Order: sequence, then structure tokens, then C-alpha cells
Amino acid sequence: MNQDVLDLARLQFALTAGGHFLFVALTLGLATVVAVLQTRATLGRNPVHARMVRFWGQLYVINYAVGIVTGLVMEFQFGMAWSGLTHEAGNVLGASLAVETVVAFFVESTFLGLWIFGRHRLNRWAHLAAIWIVVLTAYLSAYWILVSNGFLNHPVGYGSSGDGGLVLDDPVAVLTNPSALLAFGHVLAGALLTAGFFMAGVSAYHLFRRSPEWEFFGRSLRIGVFLSAPALMAAAVFGGLQLGALATLQPMKAAVFGGKAAEVARLQAEMTERFGPGDYVPSEVWTRGGGLVMLLCFALMMYLCFAGVVLACFKKAVFRFRLWHVVLMAAVPLPYLAMISGWVFREAGRQPWVVYGLLRTEDAVSDLSPGAMRLSLTVFTTLFVLLAVFNARLLARHAAVSARTFSRRFAEDTGYTPMQWVMRARVDMARELLERSERGVEQIAADVGLGTGANLRLHFQRILGTTPSEYRRTFAQGE
Repeated sequence: MNQDVLDLARLQFALTAGGHFLFVALTLGLATVVAVLQTRATLGRNPVHARMVRFWGQLYVINYAVGIVTGLVMEFQFGMAWSGLTHEAGNVLGASLAVETVVAFFVESTFLGLWIFGRHRLNRWAHLAAIWIVVLTAYLSAYWILVSNGFLNHPVGYGSSGDGGLVLDDPVAVLTNPSALLAFGHVLAGALLTAGFFMAGVSAYHLFRRSPEWEFFGRSLRIGVFLSAPALMAAAVFGGLQLGALATLQPMKAAVFGGKAAEVARLQAEMTERFGPGDYVPSEVWTRGGGLVMLLCFALMMYLCFAGVVLACFKKAVFRFRLWHVVLMAAVPLPYLAMISGWVFREAGRQPWVVYGLLRTEDAVSDLSPGAMRLSLTVFTTLFVLLAVFNARLLARHAAVSARTFSRRFAEDTGYTPMQWVMRARVDMARELLERSERGVEQIAADVGLGTGANLRLHFQRILGTTPSEYRRTFAQGE
């Protein structure tokens, strides 16, 4: 195998897979947040939660759409540059990758389309069910990908075919592979952490600029902060379990990360005796570097999360602490950096194996010329950079929308300004309480956020053309 082809293929895989992974992190996290917000909006009829669904859901859809394209690009380069892996382990990996494709490109995309275009066509319960199906299928998609990746890191449940290839022997062992399950929990927690920092950072930007939508972004900032803290702890727990399992699953990676020179030498001798001559020590720079950057990011995020939870309990800090707003904006890249460095640690520390202990990376690369590999790397890298820039510009444009633009788009979609829509929603809530309860006008006004009975009577008369008391009497007579 030409060393240039091997190095270029590894670089291409690192750029495309790592880039796609960053899209996945925000997509998984934001989808969950949007689903929970829509559940609260559907059950509580809170207009602020409904607007949150629309705002954050729009950012989720943008990231999802561009992420799908990066996934297609990654699959093309995977098939082109790593035919040896497909030939040797395709019988094991093919099933999980095929199921992931069905889940992601058919089920998830179909229900996402229903959620996007069925906003005013489906009833509220069917619309809510659509977004939860999107979330669950996104989780399933991540699980099936990690089943494949778990096999690469810790092969189990396989047998050998007559031609020396790997075949699926025990599906249950593959599906319950500890390398896959621990990584799955770690990735989901990291995705929620990414979404939490993203929400807090975008909300802080608007609060820093003294947006008139202070209530909306104040609540969003708190959601982001209060989501980030438990997500960080969950990510730390699953990450710690994975580090603890390394001594058993990949002892060479554990020895290199721990800087244990004697242990590295002993394992090198053992693997040389078992597998023949070769260098079985992964790159210390990438293995230790990736792990240390990941831990450093975790430490920084831990301090920010704990401080943020305390500050978010005080309204004045949420709306007026501009230094905190700047810190939250600057901290948005931290989860991304932590996740990509953790991924580098996981993958670089497995070298020189593509399937640990079974298939070397140099034997998995396609038989391509260095020129073809350079052309492929150039094309795929350029495409990925363009997609990343395009996604960043779209997210920035829609996340930083001005109050005037937000109001204009809202009016185009609903026929009302945001304030008019909120007021009508509060009057509708008051109308329902008048129909279903015996509470007085003053109590109902307080419950729906209109403050006083006089304020409720004013808006009730303006919107419905009658008074609350007259409406209640008319409703009672109609029954």
C-alpha cells in the first residue's frame, strides 16, 4: 500500500466524518429541545413556548438539511476510499448501516416533512407526534451508526467465512456491544450539551443587544443553561465509563493516553508476537492531544455550567449581566471542540487498526493512485468547507434576526404582530377559563398574564366585542 494514499485517505475520512459529526451533535440536541418545547406548548397553550418551537425549530431544520448533505458526501468518500473494509467486514457492518439509512433517509425525513409542512394542516396532537417520531428516529439513527463504530473499536459477535472475511455470527452481541452502548449515551449527552450552549449563546446575543423580545430570549437562555448542566454530568459519566473500559477493550490506547512507557513497550512486544512485525503504537500526539483537549474543554464547561445555573436563578443577571452574555456567546464552540477532540481520541487511538485486532488500516484502503486520492481529497474538502460556511451563515442569519424582521415574518405567517398574537392567545385562554371554571375575572386575568381585571376587560372587549361577564352568562345560557 502506497503510504501517501493511506495518509490522504485517513485525512479525507477525518475531515468528512468529523465535519458531519458536528452537524449531528446540534441536530440531535435541538430536535429534543424543540420536541419538549412543543409538548409544553401543546399541553399548556403557552404562546411563548409556541414561538420558541418556531424559532428554534427553524434553526434545527437548517442544520438538519445541510447535515444530510454532508452525510451523503461522507458516504461517497467512504465507499470510494475504503473498499477493503467493505470487502472484509461488510457482512457485519452492512446490516446496521442499511438500517440506519432506512431510518434516517426515509422514516425520519418523512416525519420531519410532515412536521414542517403540516404546521397548519395537522391537528396539534398529530403535529406533536410527528416531531417526537423525528426525535426517536434520530436517536435510532445515531445508535445504528455507533453499532458499526462500536464493532470497529471492539469487534464482537463475528465469525470467519471461507475466504477469510468476517460474517455476522451473534447479532445480539453486536447490538449490545459495550463500546457502542457507552458511546451512544456519551453522544446523546454531548448533543444535548451542544444544544444547551447553542441556545444560551444565541439568547445571550439578543439580550446583550437589548432585544425587545426579552421575555422570549430570557426563557430560552434559562432553558439552555439548565439543560447544559445535567447534560454535562451525563456526558462525564459515560465518558468516564468509556475511559475505565479502555484497559480491557483497547489496552494500548489506555497506555499511550496514560503516558506509561513501560506498558506501551510490553504491549508492543505482545502484539508483535501475536500479529507479526509492525508498529502497533498509535500516535501519541493525536491520542493524548485529543484526550487532553477534551478534558480541558470539560473543565471549562463545568465551571461555566455551575456558575450559569446560579446566575440563571436571578432575573437581573439573566437580563442585565452583559459580561455573562459575552461569556455565553464565546462559549458556544466549546461543546463542538470537546466532541471533535473526543472523536479524534477514540479513532486515532485505535490505530493501526480499522477493525481492532482484525483488520489493519493499510489493508482497508482502496487501490487508488496518489493523484486520484489527492483529487478526491480536494473535491470533498472544498465541498465540506462550502457546506460548513453556508450552514454557519444561515444559522447566524436566522438566529440573529432583528426584532423588526422577526415581527415582519411573524405577521406574514400569522396575520398578526407577535404582541397581537400573544394578546389573542391570552384572551383565548381567559375565554376557556370563563367557560370551564368559576374563578373570578381578577383571578383569571392574573392566571393568563393580563395582570388586572380592567386590563382583561379592555382586551376582551376589543378582540371579542363583549365583556368577560357577559360572555360567561351567554355561554351558560347556551348550555
